[in-house]
Amino acid sequence: MSDSSARIMIVDDDQLTMMVLDDILRPHFQILKASNGKEALALAESESPPDLILMDIVMPEVDGYEACRRLKSNPDTRHIPVIFVTGQGEDEEQAVGFQLGGVDYIRKPAQPAILLARVRAQLALFDQSRALELQIQKRTSELQSAQEALRDAMGDLLPVQAAPGVMWLKIPEAGLKILCGCPGEVVKTLMRKGFVTTVTQDDVTFETGPNVILLSDQLVQNGAFANLAEFPVLHMLYRQGMIIPGHPNNSGQRPMIMGAADQVNSQMDYIHRGNYGLLTKEEILATGVDEETADIMMRIKLKFAFGEIRSPATFIDTLEVVDQPREIRNGALVQRIGRNRFRFIFREHSAEVDLNLGTNETYELPYPMGFHRFKRYYFAVLHTGEGDGWDVNRPCMSSIVMFQGRIFLVDTPPNTMQNLTALGIDISEVEGIFHTHAHDDHFAGLPALIHTGRRLKYFATPLVRASVERKFEALMSMEPGAFERFFDTVDLAFDKWNNYQGLEVMPLFSPHPVETNLYMFRAMDGGGYRTYAHWADLSSFKVLDAMTGDGPDEVPEKFMEKVKRDYLRLADVKKLDIGGGMIHGVADDFRQDPSKRLIMAHIARKMTTDEMKIGSESAFGALDILIASDQNYFRQRAYHFLSTLFKGTPHNQLQMLVNCQVELFNAGTIIHRSGRSCHQVDMILSGTVAYLEEESDLLRHFGFGSFLDLNPLLTHTPRYSGTCRAVSHCSVLRIPTRLFQSFLNDNGLLENMRVIFERIQFLRHTWLFSEKVAEDSMIRIAQNMTLGMATRGSVFGTDAAPEMRLLRKGCVQISNGQGASLGLVGEGDFFGTRLSLGIDQGDVRHLAMEDLEFFTLDIHELMKIPIVYWKMLEKAKERS
Repeated sequence: MSDSSARIMIVDDDQLTMMVLDDILRPHFQILKASNGKEALALAESESPPDLILMDIVMPEVDGYEACRRLKSNPDTRHIPVIFVTGQGEDEEQAVGFQLGGVDYIRKPAQPAILLARVRAQLALFDQSRALELQIQKRTSELQSAQEALRDAMGDLLPVQAAPGVMWLKIPEAGLKILCGCPGEVVKTLMRKGFVTTVTQDDVTFETGPNVILLSDQLVQNGAFANLAEFPVLHMLYRQGMIIPGHPNNSGQRPMIMGAADQVNSQMDYIHRGNYGLLTKEEILATGVDEETADIMMRIKLKFAFGEIRSPATFIDTLEVVDQPREIRNGALVQRIGRNRFRFIFREHSAEVDLNLGTNETYELPYPMGFHRFKRYYFAVLHTGEGDGWDVNRPCMSSIVMFQGRIFLVDTPPNTMQNLTALGIDISEVEGIFHTHAHDDHFAGLPALIHTGRRLKYFATPLVRASVERKFEALMSMEPGAFERFFDTVDLAFDKWNNYQGLEVMPLFSPHPVETNLYMFRAMDGGGYRTYAHWADLSSFKVLDAMTGDGPDEVPEKFMEKVKRDYLRLADVKKLDIGGGMIHGVADDFRQDPSKRLIMAHIARKMTTDEMKIGSESAFGALDILIASDQNYFRQRAYHFLSTLFKGTPHNQLQMLVNCQVELFNAGTIIHRSGRSCHQVDMILSGTVAYLEEESDLLRHFGFGSFLDLNPLLTHTPRYSGTCRAVSHCSVLRIPTRLFQSFLNDNGLLENMRVIFERIQFLRHTWLFSEKVAEDSMIRIAQNMTLGMATRGSVFGTDAAPEMRLLRKGCVQISNGQGASLGLVGEGDFFGTRLSLGIDQGDVRHLAMEDLEFFTLDIHELMKIPIVYWKMLEKAKERS
């Protein structure tokens, strides 16, 4: 800056001093004048501010110190250098001036040469400072541009779909990698899609992956569970190393779960139970375990928990996502913008994520399954999973036990329903579940089984059942006891053979972080007993030995020796966990096992050569036949179903139907097309069939016992009203229409069955009964429903006996005790279930907005159907 262009402001209330300073400076600079601090501030804040200020200290109104303080506190004027010119020369006063931001101090009377030198020096420094500031601004702008380019290159705030209903979002500058949506086995999906990779840092190999999980607003979408965060959290804590001491990825930052408050809370409770199962000795005692054994079990639990049962809040952060933006971390924001729709905001950028599944869309399997068809045997084991929770190519360890043609699941890993479809088994064919324990790779498929048309048998020891119940109820946000509304529990005793309709099973206790029982199954033929042992989630002998001792916190040697003997029991086929680590077995412990065939499972890798010398491998859909059979169990089951449906009908008449042709269809095959002429009534014997209506895109799935199209019986036009196609390999009993009509007519059933089938057609078109309700249940409902009518203006209260009304015609308004509307009930919808479901809605009334036709249904029968009960419960909560 040249002297002639520099603007100097002189601030002094003494006119003589003002004149002296002006005479010295005017030949060299442009001069501004102010007689006090107030005027000086006004000129400094004007459009043409000074480049330097000479400031007197003692002035009226606003003195020099105060004026300087105000200048330095204002971002627009703080850069202007201030030189104090005063007759006061005490060191303390100079110190005050420097503290307030002054750059120099000149005593009156000013010496011209000294004054000019100091002014020019400060102007030079000011020029240098301003040039440096401009460089910094330029560099900052360049860095911001580079960061923008980096953000774009790294996918900052660019949502990527990992799978239907699952999104991946990175905000690198904020240190966030967000998994949006969390269905079962989602970590395997991330691995397969490349969002989880293996890296090495500081000689430590670990995996990358998400550090934040955004939950779905809806726990269930299209019949599948959307929020199963146990394994993603375990992945963050251990496989990513976020909780491991000294790990290069342990920055002190904890994983985060965020979403609607109710979903976050239920996930935290469910993870807590998934980590520990039963939490106290008192909970163990409540299952009937004796005091001494309960004490030992608690010692084992604390050994696995490293001495302390901790709340998940000690290692997981949470965030409630609401309609207003809330900070996740490091300036990144999230807000809910609609049902299952979210907006993420970082700096001036934003992105939206939609976690809603489309119509008929399902969560994706991370591995290929294919389709299988198999014969039913007297006693056999069908292998449905050999991997673990991290195996991207195989389902988690599980099996199916067949006994006398009946189907029993051993554990329910994630995607159990899809596994069954791949095997050509509909859930309606499954009789029950034998459960080993509550870790998600053996549990996560269980909640999906409430979306079925009948209660399945649930087999476990009371100890394991209590652990599973608490985790199930935490996940579902249900009160204690809700589990038994969805499953028929059958308690088994440890260390003895329990007989269920001829199938014998012995549970054995196995040390584990959560309560675990192993299973031995046996059945007898002419050669004696044949046995199958299912050893899921063992502990290695090394781990057991480390817990053994005589101390007050150790496990008695006698107890552990029994566990080891149990592990080595003789079986014809033994499937065992060799996953390794603290909570899994190792193959070497079974080198001397006397069993005829050992199957190694529960790993996410290839077997080692040493393991190959000890045991065999198996594959999804492989079958071990323990006792063969020449019986046709499909026809046997069809006969039993028809005899129940048509009670009192002569044996020969039922055999006539069962003797009809059975046709096999491959998965994906169209069984019949809409509008085509039809000459038979098809009844499903095995597998799953989808029905697509002609008039709409309504897609329904049917299993065993369902009649695919009853249009020939209900109309005089023998044509199919919809298209049916095989979802899995399936078998169908094809009864000629004339034969079926003759059967019904000869036994006096024709008119009654026409009424029942017409009612079933109506029920199938309602939301409540549109999916997964077994045919025998539908027939019972149709038989017991009664038609009622009401005129416009009729009021239905909630003080009557519990019942449910399903509207056939008309509209009903629901309102609370204050008269506020809770919604409308239209055709095909239902109302009046509050008292039987236990939902406190307060005073509720139902007003007929027009003349009504409705069916009254037996509420007690409906509550026995899991999918129907679940839907009624959800609707009641919406209306509460």
